Amino acid sequence: MTSRESLFGLEGKVALVTGAAGGIGAAIAHALAEAGAEVAVHGNRRPADETAEAIGAQAASFSADLSSSEGPEQLYRAVHARFGRVDLLINNAGMIHRDAAEDFSLEDWNRVLQVNLTSVFQLSQLAARDLIARKAPGKIVNIASLLSFQGGIRVPAYAASKGGVAQLTKALANEWAVHGIQVNAIAPGYIATANTEALRNDETRNRQILERIPAGRWGQPEDIAGTAVFLCSRASNYITGSVIAVDGGWLGR
Repeated sequence: MTSRESLFGLEGKVALVTGAAGGIGAAIAHALAEAGAEVAVHGNRRPADETAEAIGAQAASFSADLSSSEGPEQLYRAVHARFGRVDLLINNAGMIHRDAAEDFSLEDWNRVLQVNLTSVFQLSQLAARDLIARKAPGKIVNIASLLSFQGGIRVPAYAASKGGVAQLTKALANEWAVHGIQVNAIAPGYIATANTEALRNDETRNRQILERIPAGRWGQPEDIAGTAVFLCSRASNYITGSVIAVDGGWLGR
């Protein structure tokens, strides 16, 4: 048995990874390609061209504004037109806005919820409709957060959206398992990405966070990629509705 035919091989599969211009999304896209998948990499606020170029012929770059209610369908249709199908959907795109809850504007609230939660539902629905029509198995992996479990500070919309991602994951898993579609989520811990730059630059908060993490370090985007490959592979065929924390031990502390 070759590595591509192993439990974790993804040869012959087409994956769509949102928010893949950098950080966790780019790391996941690279890992899926290394496992054999063709990969559609999406850029929201910035293009994912560099990610696609680094992967090579197995990848193509797409742009769509997921803060718009029309963005998810535009993205899915473009990917479908290029690759003919989507077997693996990784809903990674996300944004964060920090402000005191009493000052948080409804405009900022709605934008965060659209990108982090509503677009996840829209893309999952589009992928599932096609998979069900084709009677094909599929995998949907949503990127949740430690704030799917905790409230956070000055990020009410982010916490609400990521709590919603965890519950949406379970709800969709319940409905689509009968169709051979597994829906799971990864809850990253404190990962060194652009979203956490403000925390890492705050000497006090950085120290407090590191003191709480048993692993003693910030996670790297590549720390999430292996779990994503597992959840996209046949090795996880009997796992659905799960939210897997990849957090260096934070939640167990």
